[in-house]
Amino acid sequence: MNKLVVEQLSKSFDEQNVLENTSFTFEQGKIYGMLGRNGAGKTTFFDCIAQDEQYQSGSIELVQDGDSRDLTPMDVSYVHTEPNLPLFLTGYEFISYFLEVNKNRVAGSLDAKYYLNLAGLEEVDWNKLLKDYSQGMKTKIQLVASLVLNTPILLLDEPLTTVDVIAAHEMKKLITDHKTDAIIIFSTHILQLAQDISDEIVLLHQKRFSGVGDVDIHSSEFENEVIARLANGVETDV
Repeated sequence: MNKLVVEQLSKSFDEQNVLENTSFTFEQGKIYGMLGRNGAGKTTFFDCIAQDEQYQSGSIELVQDGDSRDLTPMDVSYVHTEPNLPLFLTGYEFISYFLEVNKNRVAGSLDAKYYLNLAGLEEVDWNKLLKDYSQGMKTKIQLVASLVLNTPILLLDEPLTTVDVIAAHEMKKLITDHKTDAIIIFSTHILQLAQDISDEIVLLHQKRFSGVGDVDIHSSEFENEVIARLANGVETDV
């Protein structure tokens, strides 16, 4: 069972602290909903895990079979809020290219058609340019490409915020079906989204992580507890 162990992590931009001596352990087999107000530092934390940002102190390690080690880029798949895709390719061309480039990392011999079907895309859309895809279609393609690699860590930075109800439903199923194989952290500032998909809630507030305790995620008591905690203080935009 893999674990992502964050110890005494601190990250700042110039004079502004974003994360301050904060710790948490994330385990494989769960979807962690990371809740925080706008500007709490959720994306910054993900960027630290993905090594897109350097942190000032602390550590982020992957524990596999009891042994800890530093993360490598090969350990992390990262689904951004705004998909970053080669818009001059069709959906079919992109997935085919992605499979070819990563053939040494992809288990089995499943082809592009399989993954396009997995993304819930109609066959009529396979040969459309990605620039003509809706936001939801682009996000699903990005998610499926991340699942192809089957990395031990999957980061989802508010991927459902701008998609429609049907796309959101399909993506939730893709994510939940994958949770036995990865440590999944799903960030959002929308409480209902966190409740819909998460096994455990982590709050990022006032520069630190905290759990909510043994409270039913779907209860009014849980909602009241989360709102009360997040209402205590105001985040700055980061």
